[in-house]
Amino acid sequence: MAETKVDGPILVFLGPTLRLAEAESVLDAIYLQPAAQGDMLLAAHAFRPRAMVLIDGQFEDRPAVRHKEILWAMAQGIAVIGAASMGALRAAELNAFGMVGVGLIYRWYRRWQLAPDDAVAVHSGPAELGFLPLTDSLIDLQRTFSAWMRKRRITPIERDELTKAARSLNFRERTLAAVLGRAGWPPETVHALRLEMVGQKRRDAIAALQSAPALAHEAYAARRIPEWVATNTFLRDLEAGGIDIKLVNTYKL
Repeated sequence: MAETKVDGPILVFLGPTLRLAEAESVLDAIYLQPAAQGDMLLAAHAFRPRAMVLIDGQFEDRPAVRHKEILWAMAQGIAVIGAASMGALRAAELNAFGMVGVGLIYRWYRRWQLAPDDAVAVHSGPAELGFLPLTDSLIDLQRTFSAWMRKRRITPIERDELTKAARSLNFRERTLAAVLGRAGWPPETVHALRLEMVGQKRRDAIAALQSAPALAHEAYAARRIPEWVATNTFLRDLEAGGIDIKLVNTYKL
């Protein structure tokens, strides 16, 4: 295991969950595009970070970031924090091995292990447009409908109908307008109700950025380093992605 620099940078894998300008106003860090297979390995070698914050990840055009890759990063002494989207999923799955989760969505996935992965998925624009979100996540919609019910804007029955409509849509088509339309609501209600949307993913992402320096310090002090062994499957997957597998065993400061 390589000793990680205490003063190394914090890396953040960010995409549609939070606008870059807002993220930069919260945490001074190195911001990278949503993580896919191999990206955490490559970023570790490029930047020698003390911590990585995984918020958004890729999973359509490229394979998703592997659990084994996150375990590799932690085995090098790098604190790995997850929240809001792909990060919440991976943190819930790897909490027992030392990955740190932040936020309500992370806690939801830890409690409900069979909760659908696509509850945090959104369709987004390309990197050139900053991964602008084009759809709404199921978790944000569900939180929104519950908030409307508490404000007595809708009844419990209407909340359930809207939730059912949202779940019936593929994440690539799941927008507030599409959900309201499927539930039979008039189009003119969309604009007013969108102003009351609950952005739970955004909230969790901000919370992760705010707490990242302290969590990185705590992780370094605890020195909880998981055991890590390369598997043939993991190495072959990296090779298939055009990544030099020698990087797995040559992490040095």
